[in-house]
Amino acid sequence: MLPARRRILMAAGTATCALATGYLMQQDSPYRNPNIATKPAIVSAVPAVPEQVIAANTVSEDIVLDSVQDITLTSALPDMPAPRRLPDAPFESANPERNLLDGAVLPATPQDPEVPQLGCAVTATTTSAPMASVALSVDAPCYGNQRVSVHHSGLIFTEITDEDGQLNVTIPALSENAVFVVAFGNGKGAVAMTQVPDLDQIDRVAVQWADRAGLQIHAREFGAGYGENGHVWSDATQAGQGTFTHLGRNDTFEPQLAEVYSFPRGTATQAGTVTLSIETEVTTANCGREISAQSLERRNGTPLRTRDLTLSIPGCDAAGDFLVLNNLVEDLKIAAK
Repeated sequence: MLPARRRILMAAGTATCALATGYLMQQDSPYRNPNIATKPAIVSAVPAVPEQVIAANTVSEDIVLDSVQDITLTSALPDMPAPRRLPDAPFESANPERNLLDGAVLPATPQDPEVPQLGCAVTATTTSAPMASVALSVDAPCYGNQRVSVHHSGLIFTEITDEDGQLNVTIPALSENAVFVVAFGNGKGAVAMTQVPDLDQIDRVAVQWADRAGLQIHAREFGAGYGENGHVWSDATQAGQGTFTHLGRNDTFEPQLAEVYSFPRGTATQAGTVTLSIETEVTTANCGREISAQSLERRNGTPLRTRDLTLSIPGCDAAGDFLVLNNLVEDLKIAAK
C-alpha cells in the first residue's frame, strides 16, 4: 500500500515524439529497489602495447635514389669467387631452422601474427522460446569472463561470459526475421538468425539505457495498483498476464541495460488498459544528471517504433525518492478475444 501523501517535484524530460510528460516523486515507496546503481562498476583495464625499444647506439639511415640512372649494374665483383651451382634437388638441412647456402645462414621466416588460434572461434546459436522470445547461446572458448555486447533490432545490452566462454540468455524478439549479433571488445563476434512467426500475437514495450540511470518499466494491468496482482515489474511478487524481462548486467565496464514488458494480446481473456510508466529511484549515482534512454515498442503487429528520451534527474537532496514518468510510453489498449 502506497502512502496517501505524494509530493510533486519539477523535473525535465523530453521524447522526440512526445509533447508532454508528467512527473511524480514518491518518497519511501514500498517497491523501492535497493540494488539500483549501488554496485561499483568492474573496470577491466587493457594493458597498453609497449613502445618499440631502439638501442641507444643504433643509427637509422634512409637512402633515396632519385632515378634509375643512379644505379650501376655490374656482372660480378672482381675479387669474389664465382657462385657455386645449386643442386638440382631442393636442399634441405638436417636442422629445418637453418638453410645453408654457400656457408650463409638464412634467418627463419617469422610466424604470421594474424594466423588465428585453433579452437578460438566464436559461435552463436538460437532456438525458439515462449512468448515470441529467442534463446541465444554463445560459445567463445577463448573469451572466458569477458564483457560481450548483444545487438538485436536496435536493442543493445552487455553481458559477461562464464569462465568457459559460455553465455545463455533469453531475449524477447522485436522482429519476425530476428538477427542477433554478439561482439567482444576486440571486434571478434558472431551472428545468428531465426524466424519468430508468433510475434504478431505479442505487444512489446522496452526501454534501454547506459551506465547508472537505473530506469524501470512498470506495467499495471487492468487497473491494478502498485504491489497488487497485475503489477508487473522487476521485483513483482504478484503475477500478471504479461511478463517482464531484464537484459544486461550493470557490473560490467560501461554497462548497457534494458527492460522489456510483453503482453500476449493474441490470447487476452480480458479487455481494458495496461498502464505503462518509466520510473527511477533518485540515487547518488544519477542525481542531478541528465540521462539519455530509448524506448522500443511493437504493438498490434505494427512495425517496431523507437523514440529517444532525455530525462533530467532531480538533485541529490531528493535521493531515495522515486521519479515516475508518465506518458513517455503509451498505455496498451487490450481487446478480449
